[in-house]
Amino acid sequence: MLMKTKRSGHYLSALMSVFMWVLLTGPVIAQDMNEPAPDFTLKSYSGKNLKLSEFRGEVILLNFWASWCGPCRQEMPLLQELHNKYKGFGFTVMGVNVEENSSKAKGIVKSSRLSFPILFDTQNKVSKLYQIAAMPSTVIIDRNGNMRYLHKGYKPGDLAAYKKWVKQLIRE
Repeated sequence: MLMKTKRSGHYLSALMSVFMWVLLTGPVIAQDMNEPAPDFTLKSYSGKNLKLSEFRGEVILLNFWASWCGPCRQEMPLLQELHNKYKGFGFTVMGVNVEENSSKAKGIVKSSRLSFPILFDTQNKVSKLYQIAAMPSTVIIDRNGNMRYLHKGYKPGDLAAYKKWVKQLIRE
């Protein structure tokens, strides 16, 4: 029989937090794919509506994220570096925030000085369209508008896989 003490209460609370994090973020999974990326239009941080199909001809890294997601916030500066490094080669990072209230996300965009397009999916229509079940999730789209790679989750070192995939698609 487990006796409830302050210490065991903290232990159970911590254990439950880890369990919820794994449940919400899912395991880190990458998969190859080759199917058309669903088109969408969303309001951007700059106030303009952006349509995915208007970026046809570029390699797109589409990153679904939320302000409450620690790995998402950790990944953002790395995505900015990737965007800066390859934007001259027909590459764009697009961040899709999936929260109903985008005020915290806007704060992160401002404080992190993100220059790539940030879009707001406040009704989760696009995340449902892409069947996003883990935060963050990254879809890499080729110049022809086909989804080629799906990466669920984030852990340090994942940027190397992104670079590999992006360089491969830029060369195609």
